[in-house]
Amino acid sequence: MASFFRNTSLVYGAAIGLRVILLFHGAWQDAHSTVKYTDIDYMVFTDASRYVSRGDSPYARDTYRYTPLLAWMLLPTTWTIPGFFSFGKALFSLSDVIAGWLVAQSLVLTHKMSPERALKYASFWLLNPMVANISTRGSSEGLLGVLVIALLWAVLNRKVTLAGILLGLGVHFKIYPLIYGVSIIWWMDDTKTSTSSATREAKPKTKPTNPSTPVVSQILNFITPCRIRLTLVSLLTFAALNTAMYLRYGTPFLQHTYLHHLTRIDHRHNFSPYSTLLYLSAAADGAPASSSSRGGSGNFESLAFIPQMLLSIILLPVILGKKDLPGTMLAQTFAFVTFNKVCTSQYFLWYLIFLPFYLPTSSLLQKPRLGLLVALLWVIGQALWLQQGFYLEFLGASSFVPGLFLASLGFFAVNVWILGIIVSDIRGCSPV
Repeated sequence: MASFFRNTSLVYGAAIGLRVILLFHGAWQDAHSTVKYTDIDYMVFTDASRYVSRGDSPYARDTYRYTPLLAWMLLPTTWTIPGFFSFGKALFSLSDVIAGWLVAQSLVLTHKMSPERALKYASFWLLNPMVANISTRGSSEGLLGVLVIALLWAVLNRKVTLAGILLGLGVHFKIYPLIYGVSIIWWMDDTKTSTSSATREAKPKTKPTNPSTPVVSQILNFITPCRIRLTLVSLLTFAALNTAMYLRYGTPFLQHTYLHHLTRIDHRHNFSPYSTLLYLSAAADGAPASSSSRGGSGNFESLAFIPQMLLSIILLPVILGKKDLPGTMLAQTFAFVTFNKVCTSQYFLWYLIFLPFYLPTSSLLQKPRLGLLVALLWVIGQALWLQQGFYLEFLGASSFVPGLFLASLGFFAVNVWILGIIVSDIRGCSPV
């Protein structure tokens, strides 16, 4: 096994081969089975691309809730060339592999690992069947993985302008990378960027003349050139992309890409404990059970983001940000997904990509029994939910209460416990 990871070509070849096998299996299953391999989201993406190819708006396709960039990228799926309908799946799968390569490169930098050991930990992503399955089914999360890990790589390598561009692009592509901006800015200081400590020491040291001076001084010291540049570049990139898309597609772009997420009601395939409440909320307003969005104010779905944002944007970056940037990003993402009102399987990839950075010093590997217990409960929690979901969506049985509701609460509890372990590890404490 050790010789396997010494051979870089063999590892990446296995990662690509796994995805190629799944792509061919998916094509066969789609052609011969009533249960399709291709994710419904992929059909939405490709339909939107078809509208774009005709000069129409991608938002002419119902339930397309993404940036037009995604529809543009998948235009080859509209070409009348055999096999090109799967172009997007191949693109997402290749993105997975590139993301894994960036993880290995970053591990060498952050953990001072040998390339062989870094590749071994990167294989938690590269050779993960769940990651490969989700991308080959047509989920675009692999693209986000590349953007997020490229952002981390740029920050660790002090490429502040590139990091700002990637952060702005990532938030435009999907809102959640916004949370990383806080932890990156908090993590940055003169010892971690190109600004030298000598520059800091050159500043005259004066005694405070009034009680407010120390606070003012801390604020001024926090506002460094690197932090300003990262903020401005990311904001300008985000603003430029949004302005261009708004000028081309108008209000539908804003509504479907951003505003929709404030009041969305997605209860199908939703592991969140909010899922049953979302269903009841939709039913109470007379919306069809398959409705994915609803207007109106004063509904709990418009406020559900408050505990999520409090944890992922404020508390976790402040508590952990100075200790370990990749670990903080893992904790932020885990909290964001766990407390999100919509939680589907592809969202798990958002935090799985950070596992290679966390595992080398984690209690999950130092205490194998704990690691095995965490993995088992995480899988069992999903399995129990999927069982109830199967009764509902395939057999037509009303399993919302108590089955689906209790399964959602159980999976939520498991994830909160795991989040506690992650936070304790990053803070340097043994989990309780």
